[in-house]
Amino acid sequence: MAGDGVTRAECLRLIAGSVLGGWLASLPSTTHAAAAYDFWFTRLRYDSGDWDVDQRMPANILTSLVDYTNLRVDPEERVIRLSDPAMLTAPFCYLAGHKLVEFSPAEAANFEAYVRNGGFVLVDDCNHDIDGLFAKSFERQMAKLFGADALKKLPNDHAIYRNFFKFDGPPATSFELNGWGDDLVHDYLKGIEIGGRLGLLYSNKDYGCEWDYDWRNKRFLAEDNTKFAVNIILYALTA
Repeated sequence: MAGDGVTRAECLRLIAGSVLGGWLASLPSTTHAAAAYDFWFTRLRYDSGDWDVDQRMPANILTSLVDYTNLRVDPEERVIRLSDPAMLTAPFCYLAGHKLVEFSPAEAANFEAYVRNGGFVLVDDCNHDIDGLFAKSFERQMAKLFGADALKKLPNDHAIYRNFFKFDGPPATSFELNGWGDDLVHDYLKGIEIGGRLGLLYSNKDYGCEWDYDWRNKRFLAEDNTKFAVNIILYALTA
């Protein structure tokens, strides 16, 4: 478990060392090139449902990190199976979809180990529907792994809303405002905290699709809507 004063990166190194053993040492040298970057975007591929959504979104987020921060950012999205031990070393993971979420035993074990030991996962319900299949099935999975009461609403003064750019709470998306999904504008996000750290951020707001646009259209936005993604990632790296 992560202790006070231990960074997420240190936690992930510890869990990688204990769980993976000599596996890391056997990897080709190109794999270790990750050390040249402070951040790389990892999308989790899971066997149930549709994991491969909002395909342009990662590039837009990576561009914003370059624009607003000094992080050394890997320009390429990485896709890793949730059942693959390699996901345990990622600084940040993203999981999304519209359909059923039913983890295999290996997927469930990796997901739980990652979150409990310093990892950070952003999970986005592309239906933005609290009664939809993705929402119900994913929340059921979280109750199995972390307990029925583990997934809680975040207060609007949570550090993730003010650690870089300032927000009064979770920014609304155009999909909510246009009445898609359950016709609700969700005024909260949910999360799971482990030892005082947020290890899972869960959204019914469909941020993935909100940030999934041709990069050339960004100049037409009145406000850069990926700024909140910058907050999320900086929290994941530093909290």
